[in-house]
Amino acid sequence: MLKKPKRLYEQFNKDDRVLMPINADPDSIGSAMAMKRILWHQVSGVTISNVNEIKRPDNLSMVRLLGVKLIPFDKIDIKAFNKFVLVDSQPNHHQSFSQLHFSVIIDHHPMTDANANFMDIRPEYGANTSIMTEYLRMAKIKPSMKLATGLFYGIKTDTSNFERHALPEDMKAFQYLFPYINVTLARKIEYAEMTIDFLKYYQIALDSMHIRKNRAYVTLGAVVNPDVCVLIADFFMKVYGIDWTFISGLYNGNLIIIIRNNGIRKDAGRLANKSFGDLGSAGGHKSVARAEIPLDRLKDIVNYRSPSKLSRWIIKKTG
Repeated sequence: MLKKPKRLYEQFNKDDRVLMPINADPDSIGSAMAMKRILWHQVSGVTISNVNEIKRPDNLSMVRLLGVKLIPFDKIDIKAFNKFVLVDSQPNHHQSFSQLHFSVIIDHHPMTDANANFMDIRPEYGANTSIMTEYLRMAKIKPSMKLATGLFYGIKTDTSNFERHALPEDMKAFQYLFPYINVTLARKIEYAEMTIDFLKYYQIALDSMHIRKNRAYVTLGAVVNPDVCVLIADFFMKVYGIDWTFISGLYNGNLIIIIRNNGIRKDAGRLANKSFGDLGSAGGHKSVARAEIPLDRLKDIVNYRSPSKLSRWIIKKTG
């Protein structure tokens, strides 16, 4: 383990201009903050770029309160950079990633056909921010208050307060960070859960839900952001008697399906891949998973514009 920071630093020199694209959520934002700090004084500069539009209130609050500078990917001149780093993702997780050759990939999702000069992929970890905290410690870098708070919140979010799959290493990272964080700041980020325009989706969810054998199925139709599906999925997991949630929404030419379960002898990632992997990207962890299917691939399979027909199709595929 002690050799890893040295090998990481060997991938860069003082003149490198580094681009770090992320699919922005708390775990990836915290991880990117840590990587930028690790490369401080090691390279000419590091730019963090979000490939997704950030709309979830907690994500917006995290970026604002922690002073994270993000540049949307569509405004990036790729030719201005000569090195690329990927954290909390792998190249096939987003089409914007697939067009770049990465020098470094550090991730905690299941291994794909990713390739980089330096790779550290640990799917057994609950949060990528736990891995990045270890890198900071190995490099003997004491985190600032804002960096510690970002990493702390990333671990808290991706492990769902350690209700999801996690290792003792996740807890060790969490405990290490705690003395350095601003608790009030972390609480402000966490409590910024939704905006007024998100509330309507809860009504749609309640009207469209189907309960089958302790499973909640919800079709939301068109959504302003896939994070709406995540919020609804987590909401239904709080309902007594619900062991699985399957929440779907239409966004940017894709069918998004968010899957959650209670983690008891279940594997959401395996089910997502088995049910939808042949149609698009699908996978995840034992208790959390996601599928994204281009609508063009569904037009001859199911009438995705009909909530009832789409719901029956998802029930049949996952039942």
